[in-house]
Amino acid sequence: MPTIAQIQEMMQPLFPGLMGVELKEATTESVVAGMQVRPELCTGGSVLHGGAFMALADTLGAIGTLMNLPPGTRTTTIESKTNFLSAAPLHTRVTAQSTPLHRGKTTMVWQTMISNDSGRLCAVVTQTQLVLPCER
Repeated sequence: MPTIAQIQEMMQPLFPGLMGVELKEATTESVVAGMQVRPELCTGGSVLHGGAFMALADTLGAIGTLMNLPPGTRTTTIESKTNFLSAAPLHTRVTAQSTPLHRGKTTMVWQTMISNDSGRLCAVVTQTQLVLPCER
């Protein structure tokens, strides 16, 4: 099972690294990360773009699945649903926690709760990850 440092290093040159996702916890039961709300991640009104919320959650659900994958398999997202509940203003920080709802042999379902600095729930994302054999 990879360590937080290994996952963070793997993410750095990829989209989650570009977004500034900072992994805090990664176990088979929970993935926690934070992200600074920067101008380049915002939409009109200087609040975090909905796509940034979704990308953060997608990253955590994928990491959670990775932590549960059997040897010789990989994962990809096949479905994602987001409820937007509140804004995350520019120059604040969001915190996300993803937990499994289902961990099967062929699919895993993760729910991610994203809150702003004041602890207010901003988004709830439920996603399905497909478990696939590694390509040879």
